[in-house]
Amino acid sequence: MDIDPSTTKYLIQAKLSTDGIVEKPDIVGAIFGQTEGLLGEELDLRDLQKSGRIGRIEVEVSSNKGKSEGTIFVPSSLDQVETAILASSLETIDRVGPCKAKISIDKVEDVRVAKRNKIVERAKQLLTELMKTSKTSGGDLTDSVRQTFQMEEVVHYGRERLPAGPNIGESDAIIVVEGRSDVLNLLKYGIKNAIAVEGTNIPRTIIDLAKEKVVTAFVDGDRGGELIVRELMQVSEIDFIAKAPSSQEVEELTQKQIVKCLRNKIPADQFAEMFNLTPGNYRNGAKNDKNRSHHGDRGRRRDTRGKDSFGDTGKKLSIEQSQLKGVLSELNTTSKARLLDEGGKPFKEVQVAKLAETLKEESKRVKSLVLDGIITQRVLDLAVEKDISTVVGVKMGNVAKLPTSVTVLTKEDLT
Repeated sequence: MDIDPSTTKYLIQAKLSTDGIVEKPDIVGAIFGQTEGLLGEELDLRDLQKSGRIGRIEVEVSSNKGKSEGTIFVPSSLDQVETAILASSLETIDRVGPCKAKISIDKVEDVRVAKRNKIVERAKQLLTELMKTSKTSGGDLTDSVRQTFQMEEVVHYGRERLPAGPNIGESDAIIVVEGRSDVLNLLKYGIKNAIAVEGTNIPRTIIDLAKEKVVTAFVDGDRGGELIVRELMQVSEIDFIAKAPSSQEVEELTQKQIVKCLRNKIPADQFAEMFNLTPGNYRNGAKNDKNRSHHGDRGRRRDTRGKDSFGDTGKKLSIEQSQLKGVLSELNTTSKARLLDEGGKPFKEVQVAKLAETLKEESKRVKSLVLDGIITQRVLDLAVEKDISTVVGVKMGNVAKLPTSVTVLTKEDLT
């Protein structure tokens, strides 16, 4: 339907039905002919159309089974009263051509209201798009450029190629965090001396840096963050501990939160006291590791008499090497472990597969442990817990944290 917008304030919509087949010219002619003189000169349809106060009458009609139905549209720029009178006059038409007809008004629509509703809806869409564009061109654009620059600043440090800030090498103090995202967040706020451990096993690069620099461990405020701190304190010298607020991660902290956390850092010794960490196994043990002579991965040294000692902080074997070697030989190919008391007397023998379970149930009676198997981190952790002084096995497994309070020997060491 094509309605002339220049003459339309209201739109009269009427429904037409006839008993015969009619066409559009028949209907328009009936409207003009049967309303002529009905409403007086002021509302004569022909005069109103000539003056532009009534627009072009549009008709949509279809025929079926000898009858016609359709819709009539009459645009009006008259006032409300005149338009209503004109609309009601259409219902007086009872014939179209030779056919009986009936016209009923469906509605008189204020076209301006419909236009205003469309304007409001479109304005809302345009405003939403404008706000999105404004955000992108403002703060989001700044953050995007800043983050791109920060990505370029991240370096790979050490043989493990750990994510770090560009100042990690020359800074006297460094911040150890858990992952790359933490390093990026600190870079976002200008902190360029952070380095990530990237996993649960503490890299050698971190251990070496801790010997030379003041180290602050900055971890997430959850159980995982606490475990990272415990591992760091066991294998390296950590000076201060900073934690994110409870249940929050370093990578999601704001600048104000980061500054507050670092300002409230506590000495590592105080952290150890708070969590009842054994000095020999954690920070103090890591410190003393600096004073030991290193031999392989276990930091032992062999004196001129062929007996093992563990530097100034270690202790000499409570049982002769020959006895330990003999026990290990007896267990050869049996996949068993033998528990010895303080005098070196065996009192229990179990399968290596059940060793951890057995050690958990044993009292402090076990002082030495000899097993026909690989010495694992789990076995060493239980040895610390049960105050076992000596652990002997066929060879060392993948041990990340070697306790200083336990003498660890392999078959190779006893030859």
